[in-house]
Amino acid sequence: MSDDAAAAVGVTTALRVFVIEDSSSVREALELLLDGAPGFASAGTAGDAESALATHPDPPPDVVLVDIGLPGMSGTDALPLLRRHWPHAELLMLTVHDEGERIFGALCAGATGYLLKATPPTALLDAIREAHDGGAPMTASVARQVVRVFRAPDPAAGLLSPRERDVLQGLVDGRTYKQIGDGLFISVNTVAFHVKQIYQKLHVHSRAEATARTASRPPGSAPKNYPSM
Repeated sequence: MSDDAAAAVGVTTALRVFVIEDSSSVREALELLLDGAPGFASAGTAGDAESALATHPDPPPDVVLVDIGLPGMSGTDALPLLRRHWPHAELLMLTVHDEGERIFGALCAGATGYLLKATPPTALLDAIREAHDGGAPMTASVARQVVRVFRAPDPAAGLLSPRERDVLQGLVDGRTYKQIGDGLFISVNTVAFHVKQIYQKLHVHSRAEATARTASRPPGSAPKNYPSM
């Protein structure tokens, strides 16, 4: 049944999620979670990026969860290829790490959001849905890393608007989008919009930083690699 036909008879199409994760136990747990949650379905799994890029689920996934520390090609390096392979899918990093360097690397490579593996199942499903609906999920620990980047006297400090700073502080404090919206007298959708803008500005800043590092390297020196999990 097509999406239009399903909508006509009141059937909700499940959000399809593909998982790229080298741990078989984590893959199985996520697959069980997705297939057991209303409105979600597993679109398949792979233990490495190369295997994922060789698959063609029909229909293609709506969201892809990508581990960073994959055998072979890292999750960060795979993001541009995954973007071309599944151009309409949202790409979410799922990892145990929340260091700034890893965030920068993932964002520069095209990640929609960055989640930790310690994220509770319900919050993980909410984040997947949020990404699919146009948002950019950000955990409190990641928000703290972002604050450090945009803190004066860093030249990037002036990139965030006052309202974006308020939203970011709310995330740092562990508040939900609804709690942040209620406190700022704005809608949840507006909060999600500001979070996405913050990610985009971090993306721009991190790309500029990467360009500056490349320009300042002595001839013949090796580029700085982002660490894997």
